[in-house]
Amino acid sequence: MSGHNKWSSIKHKKGKEDAKRGKIFTKIIREITVAARSGGGDPEANPALRLAVSRAQNANMPKDNIERGIKRGTGELEGVNYEDFLYEAYSPGGVALIIVGLSDNKKRTVSEVRHAVTSHNGSMAEKGSVAWNFHQMGHIFIQKDKYDEDELMMTALDCGADDFVAEDDIYLITVNPHDLQKVIISLENENIKIDDFSLVYEPKNTVKANDSASQIIGLINELEDLDDVQNVFANFDIDDEILEKIAVE
Repeated sequence: MSGHNKWSSIKHKKGKEDAKRGKIFTKIIREITVAARSGGGDPEANPALRLAVSRAQNANMPKDNIERGIKRGTGELEGVNYEDFLYEAYSPGGVALIIVGLSDNKKRTVSEVRHAVTSHNGSMAEKGSVAWNFHQMGHIFIQKDKYDEDELMMTALDCGADDFVAEDDIYLITVNPHDLQKVIISLENENIKIDDFSLVYEPKNTVKANDSASQIIGLINELEDLDDVQNVFANFDIDDEILEKIAVE
């Protein structure tokens, strides 16, 4: 298993812990608002909104906050207009980064991102100089203890999944990004509970980065602590034992 795939699993766990500590209210509210704006304010008819609301509930966000986020998205309340962004950068060791998120002020966002990158001895990259090495796909996470692996794998493939992997305490289902919502709905129709999902950028080629691992992950963590940044993707390959040691420090 590549270090990048292992990092996806670790980040999934980290997100759960952040939610428990209430660290991600701002990010979740933005997800709710944008999901409601693009797909409507009914969670039952909008899988993206349903999962965002579920994340909010898991993070113990007050119901009033969730409802206001939905109403801002549907236009029932005045709200901030969030725009998505994608920045490209290099971290120490020549590792390429894709930085994505939602912002209401891109000047502020790019300044904060640049500061984080340069303070970790990285550099911002020109548009397209990094993105060519990544392709987008959808990830769906399902708790392992709830389902038989073989049965779930067959169900996932029948529902349109491209790949299925068991990782630690979760199953990771990979799908075409354009089919993500369709596969989620199909799985839910089979009474499969989705734990989480996301659009991700997977690298086509990776860089071995054991010597720079601590700096790279330190930079990724600092970027993901920024309110505007939703996720960071990298083309590193780090040995599992090194990655897990750093991730829990």
